[in-house]
Amino acid sequence: MDVTIKTRFDPPADDRYFEDYVAGAVYEFGPMRVDEEEMVEFARKYDPQPFHVDPEAARRSVFGGLIASGWLTAALTMRILVDHFLSRVAGLGSPSAGEIRWPKPVRAGDELSARITILETRRSRSKPDRGVVHSSVEVLNQHREVVMTREAVGLVRCRTAP
Repeated sequence: MDVTIKTRFDPPADDRYFEDYVAGAVYEFGPMRVDEEEMVEFARKYDPQPFHVDPEAARRSVFGGLIASGWLTAALTMRILVDHFLSRVAGLGSPSAGEIRWPKPVRAGDELSARITILETRRSRSKPDRGVVHSSVEVLNQHREVVMTREAVGLVRCRTAP
């Protein structure tokens, strides 16, 4: 089965509500370049493991060189989601980040894109003015290799009353 991957989400984020998130839709946004200075600065502050902050130690590690913290990859992915996928007028946050995996390392200079598949949408039974959007997020590098996956659950206000 062929899936159409959209690179633009209509309506725009300033007019996007629960009803605009359709199960089965697939979007891909990016790329975002990973900057080495930002990568090391982030790791020094939040994840100072040697293979993230010390080029010599990283060369001797199993990774053979500096790699980005998975948390930086998650933060860059969040930026892509905020810029392209989430509603600016109806987003109500998320009750769960879901499971996150980092199957391949991210390195300086990599170009990351996020592919989001909407798995399920349902109106909340307890708060019918909003809906739940359950998505799968895959982060791809410039070689189309998956470098991160996560489950995403978002709460989004409805455009129409129940």
